[in-house]
Amino acid sequence: MFYADNIKIENYTCQTNGSVSDSITQNWTLSALECYKLNSDCTQCSIAHANYSFKCQMKRIVDVLLRTKGLPNEKAIINSSSEEKNIVA
Repeated sequence: MFYADNIKIENYTCQTNGSVSDSITQNWTLSALECYKLNSDCTQCSIAHANYSFKCQMKRIVDVLLRTKGLPNEKAIINSSSEEKNIVA
């Protein structure tokens, strides 16, 4: 917990008892790619600068992805992300 502009801010911790959810480690995402390219340097991360109320687990997710999926394919990740945005519900 910390204070910003005299407002109490609480960081929520992962509710999976410290383990990373299998669903988020199935594929490389743009966020995971960014974290990988920044060498998990949170001071440079766009997510860290957004001041979310949770502790980022992306470094752990990147570690799992590297072990299970190998190095990221940037073109494929970007293309996949673009295709998902074009899907109309």
